[in-house]
Amino acid sequence: MSRNKKKMLGIMAFLAAVFTLLDQFTKYLAVQYLKGRENIAIIKDVLELEYLENTGAAFGMLKGQKMFILFMGFIVLAVVLFCIFKLPDKKKYHILYVITGIMTAGAIGNMIDRVRFDYVIDFISFCLIDFPVFNVADICITLSVTALAVVILFVYKEEDFEFLNFKQRKFREVKEQEEKQE
Repeated sequence: MSRNKKKMLGIMAFLAAVFTLLDQFTKYLAVQYLKGRENIAIIKDVLELEYLENTGAAFGMLKGQKMFILFMGFIVLAVVLFCIFKLPDKKKYHILYVITGIMTAGAIGNMIDRVRFDYVIDFISFCLIDFPVFNVADICITLSVTALAVVILFVYKEEDFEFLNFKQRKFREVKEQEEKQE
């Protein structure tokens, strides 16, 4: 593994650690200052702090399916890490380390809650549009997935992701060997 690749993996791990700690700290504060109390209006009729224990996944789906949600979380993390380790060592891919570091933090933050409490602590309520209550980990996941979609759609080309396609690489390697032999 190159020095640059190690540096980018370090940045990814650092971001994951910082945002995971931020998520867990804000959830700790939510338990200390919001649990069992009235909601706190930050912006009247727009944004409130409201303690909620969510046993489901995003938007309250799959309530009570802790093991399934955890299993899917580990699968998603494994796929993300696999893709990151496969990334070529080029500057144009550096943004993906940042995005996936933040995405990883969100996944880990909510997985910690599920393992510790059997639910996720949510406390940010955007009540203007009756949006589900969420937390810092949810923000990390939402923003990183949105950023990932934007860079995939508008920054990278299809061939920039050939490193993930095993069949094309093997075909290309065989073809290059055949051309060398001729």
